[in-house]
Amino acid sequence: MGISRRTILKGAAAAGAGVVAGFPHVFVKDFGQAWGADKPWITKDGNIKVGLLWSLTGPLAVVETDSTMVSQFAIDKINKAGGVKGKMIEPVIIDAKSDIKVFSEKISELILKHRVVTTHGCYTSASRRAVMPIVMKWDHLFYYPTCYEGRECMQNIINTGPLANQHSFELVPFMVKNFGKKVYLVGSNYIWPKESNKNVKVWLERAGGEVVGEDYVPLGGSEFGPVFNKIRQSGPNWIMSTVVGDSDVAFHKQFLQEGFKSDKLPIAALTTGEIETKAMGNEAGAGHFLSAPYFQTLPNPTNEKFVQEYFASEWGKNGVTHYNMEETYTGILFWVKALERALDNTGGDWEAITPRMLRDVSGNYKDQGPAMLTDEESPEGKCWIDPENFNYHCIPKIGQCQADGQFKIVFSAEKHVPPDPFAIYPDRGVCKVDGLHKPDGKVETGVL
Repeated sequence: MGISRRTILKGAAAAGAGVVAGFPHVFVKDFGQAWGADKPWITKDGNIKVGLLWSLTGPLAVVETDSTMVSQFAIDKINKAGGVKGKMIEPVIIDAKSDIKVFSEKISELILKHRVVTTHGCYTSASRRAVMPIVMKWDHLFYYPTCYEGRECMQNIINTGPLANQHSFELVPFMVKNFGKKVYLVGSNYIWPKESNKNVKVWLERAGGEVVGEDYVPLGGSEFGPVFNKIRQSGPNWIMSTVVGDSDVAFHKQFLQEGFKSDKLPIAALTTGEIETKAMGNEAGAGHFLSAPYFQTLPNPTNEKFVQEYFASEWGKNGVTHYNMEETYTGILFWVKALERALDNTGGDWEAITPRMLRDVSGNYKDQGPAMLTDEESPEGKCWIDPENFNYHCIPKIGQCQADGQFKIVFSAEKHVPPDPFAIYPDRGVCKVDGLHKPDGKVETGVL
């Protein structure tokens, strides 16, 4: 689901009246007065409520269920260690059912009825864009823990997944160098794959490559026969996949059924990790490539401990970790650091903490720099929140899936790459704390 290039605040202003501009099927009720919107977000004697808004059913559940599980694992671990300055975290879990309407309806319930101080959730850009008008309307805070396409400057969201300049930027020249110049683009039919492929085309041109075909299938679709026929006819050297969820599983299975081989025509993906590989079967995943900041096989003590503890917990029964799970886990850790900073900022007054305050202290708080996770805290290694655009700094990596369903890391950037939401749109401006600073000197907030 896309929207035009304008500020999301215009849609948010219409939210209380009914339909949000640019989101034709999203109805937002104003429950603020009925549900007591003037109450403190965190009461002196109560728990810290946090929303978990992912899909436990439907085509996105193949990934989002594990995001919910790892969130509960992280929260339980924190609570067992004494909580946040002695106060327990209480997750409020809602199944969004892989339905954009449910995402947009339930974010209001989480904010206004349950009074969660923040919400963690969404896997697709379509669902993220559905919740943002409501998040902006109530000046709330949302943690989005997965890769996305950029071209946004939002003041009420913290992103703990890679942007295109931290993701496909390294993957595209790697594939061109190792497999050839001709690529076929296949994606799910919504904003993230299409916008991501705009970035891919820029990186591809710089690398001397060319697009020989481009197709999109409905989100949740499972029929790729016609696409594979076109691939045969166009003769690419490799495939760039931005197919997600159940569709991704079906795509790789049919790749084998159609007689293609990964050593002759590898798939390079931005979302096909350990969870999807387990769902499709290791044979269907073996030989293909993924760009991500995290892999289960990362050889460091923090990750090894994270994997062991997660598998031993009641939430780790799926038996694999995954980039989205780790980005969700680090999002929870970043959030706890923000809570601790906010409590310091209020002199110990929990009731004075607001969602926006949590965002602000995640930046350069009291000259301590941005919220940062150390090598001893983060399974992917040191990472931190950008104090201007509130995306995170990470080290991009590329892995090749092996016969056991795990990934061998074949490339890692030499240093952290800063997030650039407008990498291929420099004429749009620069995203800063107070909004998008445009070339004409104007500043826009909530820009999509």
